[in-house]
Amino acid sequence: MSPKLGVLGGMGPMATVDFLHKLVDRTPAQADHEHIPVIVHSVPQLPDRMQAIFDNGASPLPKLMEAIETLQAAGAVCIAMPCNTAHYWYEEFEPSAKVPFLHIADTALAAIDSGNLSGACLGLMGTRGTLKAGFYQKRFAARRVDCMITPPDDQQNLVDPAIKAIKANDLARATPLIERAVERLLEQGATSVVLACTELPVVLNRLKPELAAHCIDVTIALADACIGWWQSNQNTNNRSH
Repeated sequence: MSPKLGVLGGMGPMATVDFLHKLVDRTPAQADHEHIPVIVHSVPQLPDRMQAIFDNGASPLPKLMEAIETLQAAGAVCIAMPCNTAHYWYEEFEPSAKVPFLHIADTALAAIDSGNLSGACLGLMGTRGTLKAGFYQKRFAARRVDCMITPPDDQQNLVDPAIKAIKANDLARATPLIERAVERLLEQGATSVVLACTELPVVLNRLKPELAAHCIDVTIALADACIGWWQSNQNTNNRSH
């Protein structure tokens, strides 16, 4: 039986669908049976991540661990989570996983490393929770790559409202906000902008082409890492027969 990819989604639902679309679109398959078997557990009712991080709200950790167990019980042998902010608790829930759990920032950095980072300064755009967690900044620093995050005013007036609009399926309102936030980072010296919130790439194809060209889609990076995992397993299985 083919190994199954587990997807812990629902944070938010549209970002999960965007990930699944990119996973299918980028898989080099010519027929149905060549695609990756996927088990999706979408849990939109997880406690709010931002409230947990900033306002002493209920932690989503118990529900995240429960969701991991659900995916494993269903047969998942590798798990991906197309939500950056929930990785705030990665070091707490990952040890409880009995299967590999891909870290979205690691997959993003692997994709970025495949390019030429000489002289690069990466802008980082995400939720306040992701920025506070610092897992992107630590990975950039380890690679000696300069990084700048969205300034507080732009976070409050542009990025936060854009993410909220996408979660409400108001893509028309979100698009100009993200465009301006990307422009601001580029004006301040960023050579590329990492869209480190899986809501943001949902409107990537709506952005002005000259801005979209400077954006790094971490959802694609996660999808590509899942495809790489699948191909590696397929090659291993083929050699064992």
